Amino acid sequence: MANTAVADADSGLTRAQLAARYGLSVAGARPTLAAYTRQLWAYRHFISAYAHAKLTASFSQARLGQLWQVLTPLTNAAVYFLIFGVILNTKGGVDNFIAYLCVGLFVFTFTQSVALGGVQAITSHLGLIRALHFPRAALPFAVTLTQFRHLVTAILVLVGIVLVTGEPITLEWLLVLPAMLLQTIFNVGLALALARLGSKMTDLKQVLPFVMRTWMYGSGVLYSVQNFAKHLPGWTQALVELNPLLIYIELFRHALMENAPLTSAAPRLWLLATVWALVVGIGGFVYFWRGEQEYGRG
Repeated sequence: MANTAVADADSGLTRAQLAARYGLSVAGARPTLAAYTRQLWAYRHFISAYAHAKLTASFSQARLGQLWQVLTPLTNAAVYFLIFGVILNTKGGVDNFIAYLCVGLFVFTFTQSVALGGVQAITSHLGLIRALHFPRAALPFAVTLTQFRHLVTAILVLVGIVLVTGEPITLEWLLVLPAMLLQTIFNVGLALALARLGSKMTDLKQVLPFVMRTWMYGSGVLYSVQNFAKHLPGWTQALVELNPLLIYIELFRHALMENAPLTSAAPRLWLLATVWALVVGIGGFVYFWRGEQEYGRG
């Protein structure tokens, strides 16, 4: 019988062609942006449960438990009012300085806490990252969700402060909801960007508190924003008015207070707030996604 040769169906194919034929992919390869977004959505219950667990654990060792969600912002507001409102007397030009200060402090604290948690979102969870496969963006999202729940509690406290200090209830209070949404989108992008930077530069978490403190003083948290016009040259004042945290704080003040001084007209503030949310939110997500395959290695 004559010898016959049976041709291998895979002979002559490159490794890329073989992988395509059998549906294989490189282990640890970064998925497409669309696929990554779908993966993240699929892990939404994990993000929610993880954020809830972090929130519960943060007060588990305190006798008053989650009551500190209310006591912490109140204590901070009292300390800052004593120092800046009474001792330094920075309340000039503001009719309701207590409400003005509390709004600025609570809104700023939301972003500050997200930033400080986001920069450690990867480095403080290396064991989890190396043990389980999941989209790493879930961790900065969980940080933001945890702090968002703190903000909701703080807003309830803030509403009480605003009412007690004489502000009337108006329909403009409803504007707090879109302002919270825009700031949250901004914060998610900020947390994602800082998480990737923090995974590369571990010393960033030591520097960031000083950056945030400087940012607070440039956001009109502790004094009237009218001081910017009094003490800054024109171009510097215009630059300060683009500060995203100042913009979000002013949106909250405009919604909850009748006579809060503003650096810009309300329509301009809404436009700038939307632009900042989209630029930082989308940009931070894309920036973090581009480093997905790097996290937890080395």
